[in-house]
Amino acid sequence: MAGILIIAHAPLASALRDCAAHVYCGQPQRLEAIDVMPDAEPAAVLAEARCRLAEVSEDNGALVLTDIFGATPANIAARLAEPGRVKVLAGVNLPMLVRAICYRAEKLDQLALKALAGGSQGVLQIGSTTVQNQIANHPDKYAAEGTPT
Repeated sequence: MAGILIIAHAPLASALRDCAAHVYCGQPQRLEAIDVMPDAEPAAVLAEARCRLAEVSEDNGALVLTDIFGATPANIAARLAEPGRVKVLAGVNLPMLVRAICYRAEKLDQLALKALAGGSQGVLQIGSTTVQNQIANHPDKYAAEGTPT
């Protein structure tokens, strides 16, 4: 079962970890969070991240989730990437984290794909009716076919 480490701008990492504990009625095993403060020294955060990564990693490695590609937390996370052992994904949100937790027994490559899909599929425009939701989330389909019934 892959470990999961969240590295994000404070307080997002710990907030996501706490949300996962709420969703699963308890803290999932081998899930760690590092909140990167505005004045944090990147080298110190990297050292902490390496320690936390060692704590959560197991047979099929670890998944590192970070928030904004190109920002300090993501740059730190990128330095942890290791082919076949550590995958790093940017753009973390709660659907991505929940998907990662659900599929952490999968091989690391498959886990990363599932987590990415969960993250992107979890971002939707919501209307007040099912029909509005279908149109908003599949505009190409309904432009050609007309309004769903």
